[in-house]
Amino acid sequence: MPTETFEFQVEARQLLQLMIHSVYSNKDVFLRELVSNASDALDKLRLEKLRDDTLDADVSDLHIELDIDKDARTLTVRDNGIGMSYDEVGQLIGTIANSGTASFLKELREAKDAAGAEGLIGQFGVGFYSGFMVADEVTLVTRRAGESKGTRWTSRGEATYTLETVDDAPQGTSVTLHLKPADPENQLHDYTSPWKIREIVKRYSDFITWPIRMVPETGEGDFAPEAETLNSMKALWARSREEVSDDEYHELYKHISHDWRDPLETIRLQAEGTFEYQALLFVPAHAPHDLFTRDFKRGVQLYVKRVFIMDDCEALLPPYLRFVKGVVDAADLSLNVSREILQQDRHIRMMQRRLTKKVLSTVKEIMTKDADRYATFWREFGTVLKEGLLTDSENRDAILAVASFATTHSEDEPTTLKQYVERMKDGQEDIYYITGESRQSIENSPHMEAFRDKGIEVLLLTDPVDEVWVDAVGEYEGKKLRSVAKGEIDLDAKGEEKADGEREKQTEEYAGLLGWMREQLDEDIKEVRLSTRLTVSPACVVSDAHDLTPALENMYRAMGQEVPRAKRILELNPDHLLVKGLNQAYKESADRSGLAESAELLHTLAVLAEGGQPKDPARFVKLVADRLERTL
Repeated sequence: MPTETFEFQVEARQLLQLMIHSVYSNKDVFLRELVSNASDALDKLRLEKLRDDTLDADVSDLHIELDIDKDARTLTVRDNGIGMSYDEVGQLIGTIANSGTASFLKELREAKDAAGAEGLIGQFGVGFYSGFMVADEVTLVTRRAGESKGTRWTSRGEATYTLETVDDAPQGTSVTLHLKPADPENQLHDYTSPWKIREIVKRYSDFITWPIRMVPETGEGDFAPEAETLNSMKALWARSREEVSDDEYHELYKHISHDWRDPLETIRLQAEGTFEYQALLFVPAHAPHDLFTRDFKRGVQLYVKRVFIMDDCEALLPPYLRFVKGVVDAADLSLNVSREILQQDRHIRMMQRRLTKKVLSTVKEIMTKDADRYATFWREFGTVLKEGLLTDSENRDAILAVASFATTHSEDEPTTLKQYVERMKDGQEDIYYITGESRQSIENSPHMEAFRDKGIEVLLLTDPVDEVWVDAVGEYEGKKLRSVAKGEIDLDAKGEEKADGEREKQTEEYAGLLGWMREQLDEDIKEVRLSTRLTVSPACVVSDAHDLTPALENMYRAMGQEVPRAKRILELNPDHLLVKGLNQAYKESADRSGLAESAELLHTLAVLAEGGQPKDPARFVKLVADRLERTL
């Protein structure tokens, strides 16, 4: 097949130019990325061979090789792993857009410092292109295991790249960097220097389980000196805590997570007995950009007797802990275990329960010992952790114990449910909360007026998942969770009764207006009643105790589930001048057509006050304009 020339897409060219003219202070990351890619290729070949012993591939000496040519100023990173076919090269290497380039460039523009920018290289899977930070030209030669012909990819990082079929390519992949001219004033970035290569491998890749060998330059005589193995290849999870430094743990995390920032917490677990396994888990310090997308890859790496089995093993941790990264090494699983078998395996389910409890107990320790680190954790992962309140009843109490929420008690400090209960007023029986899109909008909600006046604390819940879990949980330590925007709330009944007969008198006073408004607004509401939760606003709308909130209705519809729209309840403030005037006009007017518009306006204003939308915006605007015109 003749050599073919292809053009990069616009975003791909932007990314390449970014790499070529890189402002990154640490250019050493290119070798870390290429070695990491080579290690993945070796893992994949070992696994493929285990699953298909007829595969024509040599797995007798799997390794990574680094070859320096000072005269030609080239550095080659070579592996004898799974390799790529011609089509795979075009898809995975030729088209950078498959690596999430648009998101990468957007995040890069928003990165506040060089360190943050560097971290994005691995995070978005564009590590191969970091080679252009140090090279004028990159050549990739690869042959997929089991195939007879290979492929050569070449680019100078400009507008085009070439692809051609080659007959003599060895199994695996080699990436040759044609290094930029040497800088006499900066020997620290001389990538033809063996000591520099040793330093980078030791710092970033010492833990990789495959040997990384450096090919020395040919010595005198007929024999070349033996290749030097640069990494220790020791599995960190199999070594004692005293043998491993925090830096080594952090580099392992960066290798498997592609975060390239230090983790927030490292978790070790060793289980012995009838079923033995070791786990080394990491809690990141930052939520990945795609944590809530459908394509987010979750799970930890699974090894069996230190042999890599699979990436992203979802069966080992529940979905609400999908941000946790790490390694689990089991002693008694089959080497050819499949994802389908994992879902049914008794040992895997046992491991998941133990790992889940260990992660949650570690979060509890962080919460107890380090307020700042806990605040970071909850800010980044609190929303996803609360999903477990819906899906994991076994660990619901443990999740509630580490959960914290915004509250009217403090503008800055969140509260736990335990702290809320400790502060409850004498006679208060329930834990009150309100849900909404933002703290500002729900703090100003009419539903909050009586609670604010009486100094009763309310939890301010603004995550979409909050609309759901509060109903699923129902109570905490015998205290019912109650929405201030649902059902009847009678705070006066808790030790602050109105004067004898006053409530009965008001109910009798407004009985006619309430019944008439119920008939006028029949299409939109199920009931009109006097409110005990309003002190300033004339009216508010509330959901019945067991009805879905409007936000939850919209959420279900957005997911394609059709739910009937529930009619809500209109509550009137009997002490407000507008409601008093409306009641007086109702009693004195024989023709109540004008009052019907007033009732409609009052209802729409109540809907707007809680962040809703008028049923007919154009009609609402006309009614308000007409009323304003009459006042001029």
